[in-house]
Amino acid sequence: MDILSLIIFSPLLAAVAILLIPSERKDALRTTCVAGALVPLVLATKLWVDFDTTVASYQFGVSIDWIKSLGIQYSLGVDGLSIPMVWLAALLMFIAPFAAWKIEKGVKGFMLLLLLLETGILGVFCSLDLFLFYVFWEVMLLPMYFLIGIWGGKRREYAAIKFFLYTLAGSVLMLLGIVALYLCVRDVTPTPFSIPVLSEMVQSGQVTGANLINGGVLFGWPFLKWVFLFFFIAFAIKVPIVPFHTWLPDAHVEAPTSISMVLAGILLKLGCYGILRINLGMFPDIAMDFATIGAVIGVVSILYGAFVAMAQTDFKRMVAYSSVSHMGYVLLGASALTSAGLNGAAMQMFTHGTSSAMLFLLVGVAYDRAHHREIEGFGGLASVAPVYTGITTLGFFAALGLPGMSGFVSEFLVLVGSWGVYPVLTSLAVIGIVITAAFLLWTLQRVFLGPLNEKYKDFPDVDKREIFTLVPLAILCVLLGVVPQILLGHMEATMEQIRALFG
Repeated sequence: MDILSLIIFSPLLAAVAILLIPSERKDALRTTCVAGALVPLVLATKLWVDFDTTVASYQFGVSIDWIKSLGIQYSLGVDGLSIPMVWLAALLMFIAPFAAWKIEKGVKGFMLLLLLLETGILGVFCSLDLFLFYVFWEVMLLPMYFLIGIWGGKRREYAAIKFFLYTLAGSVLMLLGIVALYLCVRDVTPTPFSIPVLSEMVQSGQVTGANLINGGVLFGWPFLKWVFLFFFIAFAIKVPIVPFHTWLPDAHVEAPTSISMVLAGILLKLGCYGILRINLGMFPDIAMDFATIGAVIGVVSILYGAFVAMAQTDFKRMVAYSSVSHMGYVLLGASALTSAGLNGAAMQMFTHGTSSAMLFLLVGVAYDRAHHREIEGFGGLASVAPVYTGITTLGFFAALGLPGMSGFVSEFLVLVGSWGVYPVLTSLAVIGIVITAAFLLWTLQRVFLGPLNEKYKDFPDVDKREIFTLVPLAILCVLLGVVPQILLGHMEATMEQIRALFG
């Protein structure tokens, strides 16, 4: 079996093993889940080492006829855009069982769903067939719905249903776009769902929709603009960007810590990945028409997310809204259509994945001990939990973009790449950085500094298991701030190929 298939489906083998283990053997279930998640991480690391950074095209490809009558293929491959996300997903899914180690309710079901979720995530990043892409996209939906709806907080059913409905609405629009493209090209190519083939055909003007709609125009818009819009909305819901963001804070607040970590660290990036891979990579001419609108929406998300985060009193909700703000930088950088902007957007996907996952783990540490997340309810924890304070400070500094941290490099590239195209919007985006620094430092002051709240005089510091989950992310936050070329070197060739589409 090829390495990409092993990466995608090895978690399912562990899921089958979990089915055979009695429910009362909880430690065995947890250990099996860890083992199942370790295999993709090891293989993804090998993939990273073997990856040829000088090549922009897809590597480690496999293509097998799946549903031949419709031209659907089991087609996989990775390039400089997808391979960092595959490795990040494998890392976070390996950490997730450790973050959920104390869960006692339905351990068997939880670990099984976690592994199924990992297969869906990895499959999306590796798929080169739109139908296969859509199948893996849908595979993620049900595990996340149940992980929130069964193991979440008091309002878990509401949050899970809201997440499901929003994501399902996006999926329906994506399916419409996929079907529309298929109907346009099914008589022209034997592989009508192939992302590389469709990209080439759209860019060469072979896809107009004239065979579906008289003149290829629908309600005054060219057919392909509608397809572009359907894909964009589907991905924008997943990012999420304003105004499609309202499911996110509820899902984060109600989800267990490990699921919040996965949601912020990798699931949001699937929407960003879709925009870069399909909206920009497949429809460059239309992307240029919508670029200014995308930049405006990105800046609105940056400012809205930052200001609303500052108003929060719930630690977890604050981090959730900060994710809305940080994802706005991805859209701004992508909309600039410049080398620096695109590289910054792709890097922001990875760096935010590490810092946001770290912050949600840190919120979970506080909640496990205090059983609440009210920022004002803490105070002076630095005097009793110095290690927890130090790691949280590092996570905050990475999230606010302190020089020397990973977030600084990605946001700097976005701003540099956007300045020459959108100077006013870029200036407004800088305000978001200031506000982010303000609410994170204010939170740091209220939770860790000042007089100690006597209720927490025996507040335990982080234990070995928690340190194990936090330290890899902390190392990445620092390492990529000091040596960003480790990541950018893998991305640059592919991102330059995407940029070249815009002349």
